[in-house]
Amino acid sequence: MVVMSKPAMEHHCAATTLFPEIPLIDLSKPDSKNLIVKACEEFGFFKLINHGVPTEFITRLESEAIKFFSLPLSEKEKAGPVDPFGYGNKKIGSNGDVGWVEYILLTTSNEANYQKFSAIFGEAAEKFRFAVNDYVSAVKKMAYEILEMLADGLKIQPRNVFSKLLMDEESDSAFRLNHYPPCPELNQETNGMNLIGFGEHTDPQIISVLRSNNISGLQISLKDGNWISIPPDQNSFFINVGDSLQVQRPP
Repeated sequence: MVVMSKPAMEHHCAATTLFPEIPLIDLSKPDSKNLIVKACEEFGFFKLINHGVPTEFITRLESEAIKFFSLPLSEKEKAGPVDPFGYGNKKIGSNGDVGWVEYILLTTSNEANYQKFSAIFGEAAEKFRFAVNDYVSAVKKMAYEILEMLADGLKIQPRNVFSKLLMDEESDSAFRLNHYPPCPELNQETNGMNLIGFGEHTDPQIISVLRSNNISGLQISLKDGNWISIPPDQNSFFINVGDSLQVQRPP
């Protein structure tokens, strides 16, 4: 599964080191294939530029997301609960895991059901649907390219061994919009130490495609166990290797 999300990054509270030198991949360069494989092996994470996703698609989606998350909670809840798609608030996992976050979870299929959003937006729900579909289609195209480069670089045949899973009509890939609202408890005695969007976790899928706005919060764990903060960049994408892509090698 490939997860494509546009998170407004949360404020992570654990002390970390700012680490700006994460692998940077320019998708327009001829050596990008080998650099992607190296980044996946050494970091499991990289930043992607010249990715081909139109700026207008990104801007339009963010505008629609802001409109939705700015609505009163009673209105947003009309698009919930998550079953398995829809609007969710704080409960972020099947085990009832709690975080300081609200989100929209959708399938990446063009046939996704937007009936819940019609109850909120009325005729404007079509505008929301078009914004999501245009963005998701462009990001899926980018993900195809990355997955096929990975297969090439790892010398795995056929070349579409990963990308065909995303192309399949019954693909379980998902799209998620995360919003981390202001936390009124941040200035209290706890200083927000126990209030995070998503806790420590790995992603079960093949890769996760992430995009941030200009709010910091994303962190990754290095091989030595140290957590580092990733500087936000609203024009780039971040790619995270999921559990399904990792290969256990003998010692």
